[in-house]
Amino acid sequence: MTITERDVLEFMRETAYKPMTYQELEQHFGIQDAGEFKAFLQQLNRLEAEGQIIRTRNDRYGVPERMNLLRGKLQSHPKGFAFLLTDDDEHPDVYIHANDLKGAMNGDTVLVRITSKSEGGGRMEGEVVRIVQRAVKEIVGTFDNHEYYGFVIPDDKRIQKDIFVPKGSFGGAVTGQKVVVRIVKYPEGKRTAAEGEIVEILGHKDDPGVDILSVIRKHQLPEAFPEEVLAEADAVPDTISEDEIAAQGRRDLRNKVIVTIDGEDAKDLDDAVHVERLDNGNYVLGVHIADVGYYVKEKSALDQEAYRRGCSVYLVDRVIPMLPHRLSNGICSLNPKVDRLTLSCEMEFDGKTLKRVRHDIYTSVIRTTERMTYTNVRRILTATEEEPETELMERYAGLIDMFRLMEELAMKLRRKRMQRGAIDFDFQEAKVIVDEQGKAVDIVKRERSVAEQIIEEFMLAANETVAEHFHWLRLPFLYRIHEEPDSEKLLHFLQFASNFGYVVKGKSNSIHPRALQSLLEEIRGAKEETVISTMLLRSMKQAKYAAESLGHFGLAAEFYTHFTSPIRRYPDLVIHRIIREVLENGGMLPEHRIDALAARMPDIAQQSSERERVAVDAERDTERMKKCEYMLDKIDEEFDGIVSGVTSFGMFVELDNTVEGLIRLSSLADDYYHFDELHMVLIGERTSKVYRIGDEVRIRVARVNMDDYTIDFEMVDVRPRGRYRGYAEAGYGGSRKGGRRGAAGGGRYGRDAGRGEAPARGGKPRKNRRGGDAAAADEAQREPLSEAGAREAGLGEDAHPSHGDGEVRKDMWGLPIPGSPRSGAARGRNGAPRGGRAAAGSGASRRKKTSPTGIFVGDGGGGAAAGAGAKPRKKKRGGAGNGTAAFVRKKRK
Repeated sequence: MTITERDVLEFMRETAYKPMTYQELEQHFGIQDAGEFKAFLQQLNRLEAEGQIIRTRNDRYGVPERMNLLRGKLQSHPKGFAFLLTDDDEHPDVYIHANDLKGAMNGDTVLVRITSKSEGGGRMEGEVVRIVQRAVKEIVGTFDNHEYYGFVIPDDKRIQKDIFVPKGSFGGAVTGQKVVVRIVKYPEGKRTAAEGEIVEILGHKDDPGVDILSVIRKHQLPEAFPEEVLAEADAVPDTISEDEIAAQGRRDLRNKVIVTIDGEDAKDLDDAVHVERLDNGNYVLGVHIADVGYYVKEKSALDQEAYRRGCSVYLVDRVIPMLPHRLSNGICSLNPKVDRLTLSCEMEFDGKTLKRVRHDIYTSVIRTTERMTYTNVRRILTATEEEPETELMERYAGLIDMFRLMEELAMKLRRKRMQRGAIDFDFQEAKVIVDEQGKAVDIVKRERSVAEQIIEEFMLAANETVAEHFHWLRLPFLYRIHEEPDSEKLLHFLQFASNFGYVVKGKSNSIHPRALQSLLEEIRGAKEETVISTMLLRSMKQAKYAAESLGHFGLAAEFYTHFTSPIRRYPDLVIHRIIREVLENGGMLPEHRIDALAARMPDIAQQSSERERVAVDAERDTERMKKCEYMLDKIDEEFDGIVSGVTSFGMFVELDNTVEGLIRLSSLADDYYHFDELHMVLIGERTSKVYRIGDEVRIRVARVNMDDYTIDFEMVDVRPRGRYRGYAEAGYGGSRKGGRRGAAGGGRYGRDAGRGEAPARGGKPRKNRRGGDAAAADEAQREPLSEAGAREAGLGEDAHPSHGDGEVRKDMWGLPIPGSPRSGAARGRNGAPRGGRAAAGSGASRRKKTSPTGIFVGDGGGGAAAGAGAKPRKKKRGGAGNGTAAFVRKKRK
C-alpha cells in the first residue's frame, strides 16, 4: 500500500493524534517493506522541509496548527510590518511587527507562533519562527555606486532595506541604472540587509522602455517561451482536415451564422456567438469557445508552461501571452471564414420567463461569418435617423436582425440577473495610449456600450450553465468562487454609505447582494458613485478559483466557473480538457482518473489564483506609471476633479481622465484641518470648512514623482457642500492647541492616524487610498452614527474615550460628553480645556448643564471647570423636559 502525503497530513490533523516518532508512524501505517519504509522517510523529510509538518526536539512529528504554529505566506507592508496569510482560508490573518520578522521578506513561506489574541480571537499577533521557503530571489531596483561598494534601491517598497552589493559584483553597472540583483545572502541575525550580485542591466532609468521592463522583472513575468515549448507549438498544424473532423464525431455548425465580437486590436479571438428565435418564441443561444485543450495536451511542455504563467498579462504597451502566438493568434483563434474546432454550450431560454429549459454541451466545428468589433455593433444598434450609419448597415445587412435579437436577449438576461441580486460595478476605465517609444501621449476612457454588455451576458450564461452541469455530475472540476464579505468590513462600508444619506437594508452579517445592487442603482449618476462603488468593492473578498462550488456572491450565482477564455486563462483550459474527456467517455470518468484529477484541482486553483493576482498587480503598476508620465508635462496646469478619498494626511482627487493625485494637508494654508474617520471628512478648526468625498474641486498639478509614481496636487478652488455646525461647538474652531494631525487628540480617531502599526479588525489594518492604514483600528465596536446625528450631538475631537481614571460620562448616543470632569480628552495642554475655552471665572461663556445621560437640562454654571462651591441655579417650571425641548427647538431652528 502506498502512503500519500495526504494520508499522513489527515492522520496528524485528527483530534486524538499526539506527536509520534517515525517508528510509531511506521507501525501505524503498517509499513513492512524496506523500500516502502525508505520512501516513507523521504516523504516525512520533504513534508518537514515544506513546513507542512514539524519535528520536535524529541524527534516526534506533528502538524504546525497543533503546536501553536501557523504556516502561510508573508504579505509585507511598506511601513515595515507584515501579515501572515495562512494556508487555511478560514483562519484570520496574523499581524507581525517589523521586529518579529526575523529577516523574512515579502512572499516568503514561513512558520509563525501566535503571541497574542483578542478576546474574540478575531485579531492575532505573532512572530516568525522559521522561514520555510524564500520567495524573493531577484530584485529590480536602481543602482547607486559608492566606489568600493554599492546599493540597489528596490522598486518594490515592501522591501525596506537596500541590497548591499560588494565591488566585485557590480557587473558593469553605474549609478542611475535599473538593474536586476540576485540575492546571495539573505538577512539573518545581526545582518539586517541582504547581499546580492547584479545579473542584468536593464538600462538607465530614464531610457525609453526601461520602466515597463522593470515592472516585468519586478513581478518575474516570463517573456520568451522555452525552446521545447516553441517546438511543440510549431508542430501543431495550421489547418483542419475533413478526416480529422469526422474521426472525432464533432457536430458540424459551419452552416450557421456565427460571429465574433471583440475589440479592434484583439488578435486572440476565443469566443463566438449566435442567437436564434424558435417558432414557440423561445431563444436559442449558442456560445462557441476555441477548443484549445485539443492542441495543448495534459503534461506536455505547452501545458506546463501555461500552468506556470497562469494567464496572459495585458500591460500598457504589450501583451505577455499564456500560449505562443502560433496558437493564440493562429489555429486556436476563431478567425473569420476559416474552420476552427470548438467546444459549444447551447442554451434554450423560455421566451417569457427567461428560464433555461434546455442546454447541451458538445464538441463542434464552426466557420465564423464575420469578425465584428464592439464599435461597429454599437453603431449598428444605436443608429438613428440623424445618424443612420448607412455604410455599416449595407455592409452587415444580413446580420442586423441577429444583432437586434442578441440585444433583446442580452437585456432580458441582464434584467433577470439584476432581479436575483447580482452586483454590477460600472467603473469608468481608461486606456493609456503610448507612442512608438512607449511614451504616454493620451488617456482615453473605455466605453461600456451595449455591444460589450451583449458579450458579457452571453459569457455569464455559458459559465453558469457549464458550472451547474458539472457540479451535478460530481466530477473533479474548477470553479470561480466569490465568498460572502466579512461582516466587520461590510459594517464599516454601511457606516461609510450612511454619511451620504444612503441606507442599505439588512444587517452586516446577513445582507443579500440584491440590497447592495439597489444601492448601486440609487447612486448611479451621482457624484459619489465612483467612491461608494470603490469602497463597496474593497469591503468584499477577492474572487478566486476553487475545486469546490461555493457560489459567487457578487453575481448572486449558485454555480459559476470560467469556461470562455482558454487562450488566456489556464483554469478555462483545464476544464476544457475535462469536458472533452467526459464527452468522449460517455458522460463519466473511470475511478482512477477521478482520483487523479481530484488530487490536482486544489493545486491548480491556488496556482491560478496567485498568478492572476500577480498579473493584476503588474497591470496596475504599468498603468499608474504611464499616467504619471502623461502628467509630467502638465505641471502647473489646472484641472477639475472630484475628491475620491479622505485620509489623515490629505485628500485624493480624481480627474476626469481617471488620473488621481494627493492634496496634502500641509498645502492647505487657509485653516488647520482635522480628520474624522467615521464620517471620512476633513474639518477646518477655525472656519469649520468641510472637505468630504464627492466634493467638486479645481486643482493645480504641483509635482510628479516618477520614482514612487505619485502625483501631488494643490487646491485652487472648491465647491463646498456645506458646514458641520456642531463641530465648532465641540472644540473645532477654537485654539490651535486642540491637537496635531494624526496624533493624540488631533481628531476623533487621531490617536493612531498615520502610525499604521496597529492591526485592524480581523487581523488587518483597514486600508485607505494608496495602501495607507486607516486610523484607530480598535474603534470597530462603535455604533454607526449618521451625519445628522453628528451635527446634533456636536461631536468633535473630544469625543473619544478618556485617558484618565474613572468612568467617563456618556451622552444618549453612548459617546463621552465633551467637557466631562472625568474625561481627560476634554482638556488640552497645561490642563486647560480644549477648543480655546477658558476655565470658569475667567470671563468665559457658560456651558449648558447636562444630566448624567448627556441630556441638556438648562443653563449650568461654569461647565466642567466650575468650582465645587458654585451656587446651583433654580430649575424652571416643567423640570428637565422644558430644557430639553428648548434645546431641540434651538437646534432645529
